[in-house]
Amino acid sequence: MKNEHNVKTMLKEAGILFAITLLAGLVLGLIYELTKEPRRIQQEKAIQEACMAAFPGQGELAFEALEYTPGSELAAGLTENNVEIGTVFKASSQDGVFLGYVVESTSKKGYGGTIVLYVGVDVDGTVKGVSILDISETPGLGMEAPNVLVPQFADRNVDQFVFTKTGATEGSNEVDAITSATITTRAVVNAVNGGLSAARELLEGGAVNE
Repeated sequence: MKNEHNVKTMLKEAGILFAITLLAGLVLGLIYELTKEPRRIQQEKAIQEACMAAFPGQGELAFEALEYTPGSELAAGLTENNVEIGTVFKASSQDGVFLGYVVESTSKKGYGGTIVLYVGVDVDGTVKGVSILDISETPGLGMEAPNVLVPQFADRNVDQFVFTKTGATEGSNEVDAITSATITTRAVVNAVNGGLSAARELLEGGAVNE
């Protein structure tokens, strides 16, 4: 009798646990569905703002998403530097004048994980600006990337950027590293270089499907 009672108790408790789990799953699913559209709208707004920040001083712009596949040589370089190219946007003025590209570029080797940024490149290959969308680096060190690194890329026409710890030389392709945050600096520079290379490949007639 005692064993039978124990079995009934266990089955009852298992049933209660199953019901709670099922209910929790249904509630979470409902919450996910209710918030999916607001989250999508918020994400699109954040991307639009990042694109605008990567192409400053041009007024209100239109950004058209393109399907782009890096060429084999560029793809190999991106892989070597742990960089992945995401969505590419064609930037145009409101009256339809083509201004350049904004490239989503992700470094997989930040100190705290991935770093997602957007690189704006105009028709002559000049980096108009860089906007960091997602970063989770060390507060006071790597998290200073938007303040310390981002301004150094703007309005510069170079093939590739390199970072230095001894002070950037004027007129060179150097950027000053964040003190005590070499890993973050390298990740950001590699991501910017990846975005710049992708934009230049497109400007030179790279493969794109609109």
